[in-house]
Amino acid sequence: MRCDVCGNDYDKAFQVIQGGKSWTFDSLECAIEATAPRCSHCRCRIIGHGLEKDGAMYCCAHCAKHDGATELRDRA
Repeated sequence: MRCDVCGNDYDKAFQVIQGGKSWTFDSLECAIEATAPRCSHCRCRIIGHGLEKDGAMYCCAHCAKHDGATELRDRA
């Protein structure tokens, strides 16, 4: 199967289905690039749970605070 991100034809490729859309990837790196949201402040890929406020996603409370979401915490 051919990776939808890098085009590599790999015998150990896998598929991910998210929200009714299906992709084929040859690595977790490509899967993350295609599906993980970006932090609204620093633009890094959010691999873990992240934080969300009013539709904006953040990788951590520090970034959320910079955008005015001071009530968000990394740990509850």
